[in-house]
Amino acid sequence: MIRLGGYQPPDSVHTRAAAFFGRTLETLSAGRVRLDLVGNVLALGRRSDDLPAMVRGGELSICYGTSVWFAGAVPALQVLDLPYVVKDRPTAHGAFDGEMGAWLGARLAAATPLRLLGIWDNGFRHVSNRVRPIRHPADCRGLRIRTQPSRVHVEAFEALGAVPIPVDVKEFVEQIAGERFDGQDNPLTNTYNFGVHRFHRHLTLSGHFFGASLFVCNEAHYRSWDEATRSAVDEAARAATAFQHGLAAAEDAEVLARLDPAQNEIVRLDPVQREAFAAATRPVLEKYRQTLEPKMFEWLGAPGPTERPRSPRP
Repeated sequence: MIRLGGYQPPDSVHTRAAAFFGRTLETLSAGRVRLDLVGNVLALGRRSDDLPAMVRGGELSICYGTSVWFAGAVPALQVLDLPYVVKDRPTAHGAFDGEMGAWLGARLAAATPLRLLGIWDNGFRHVSNRVRPIRHPADCRGLRIRTQPSRVHVEAFEALGAVPIPVDVKEFVEQIAGERFDGQDNPLTNTYNFGVHRFHRHLTLSGHFFGASLFVCNEAHYRSWDEATRSAVDEAARAATAFQHGLAAAEDAEVLARLDPAQNEIVRLDPVQREAFAAATRPVLEKYRQTLEPKMFEWLGAPGPTERPRSPRP
């Protein structure tokens, strides 16, 4: 029995991919290995960012989680927090499955007791709020916006004139109906599955960050398994990652189709509006570009220092 933990509702692309991993693992091992899926630790009173510690400590063997959680140990992961750095989904998936994934996996293994099994797609992140439509950077001024606990994300929202509040998603979801937060940034899958759309009328498809989730395993557990089990885990992880990428690519259109126009106003930025957001946050991108490996920007198809960012394809 291998125990895997997550933090999202049953219908989310991450939980569905984790369940797929379990089914594939059982099939590949002819029933010898099964998965105990702890689908949503928030329902158990835990925070989402407890998951890496639960894997390091052996309470879980495997979890998925935002790359933000691991950037302290592997600073190179900060490239995935930067604004308007990912060209489009196909480029990101190719980088995650190829050289970039292997390069980051080696650094994670050197810095932590964790093994990288795959990099999952957490989607382009957008801004929602309960106050006003956001069409220009100036519309963000003064809004209290929940962000992930990432210094890079905080700096990007400060550049837009917002007041970022970096907290775990558990704290945000618990307090969403109160006065602490005016808005948030999240991929559409989280905005919908965590019920944020019921409190935030205004949703701007800004695509300012591209979220990545690391699918990681306790290295000591992995090494304790026999060769056949390790092989099955590796193969099931590759299959689940491909499955998750496919789910994530389809999810944006599915969520937008579910939203009621009477309840949610969708703002789609035109190229000029989008460039205004990119220009406002570009100093943050250029600050971190000086400290990070140039080839990571190449792998993600990021614009060069003098280029304007391209509009991302879904």
